[in-house]
Amino acid sequence: MYVVLLEDDPAYADARARLMEEHLQFLVRNGDTIRSAGPLRDEIADAAAGGLWIVDAPDREAVQALVEADPFWPTGLRKSVSILSWRQVFADGQRRV
Repeated sequence: MYVVLLEDDPAYADARARLMEEHLQFLVRNGDTIRSAGPLRDEIADAAAGGLWIVDAPDREAVQALVEADPFWPTGLRKSVSILSWRQVFADGQRRV
């Protein structure tokens, strides 16, 4: 399992608005791999900051390929991407280990 932290470049905010529906359709099509996803917001600046995905993939390379397949990727919207391995030990009020 992986966590993907996506930092957005505010200079490309128009790409987010223009491609949002295509991006959401991408998430739905890849719902068996992208287990959860959502936007991150800077409340102080009152601005979009990026996104967070939880991805069930066999390796980091598969996650990177998924990130690059997102319609947002070629636009320059993503300022940085961090892919971190993650082991879930607690969910829904229950220990998992």
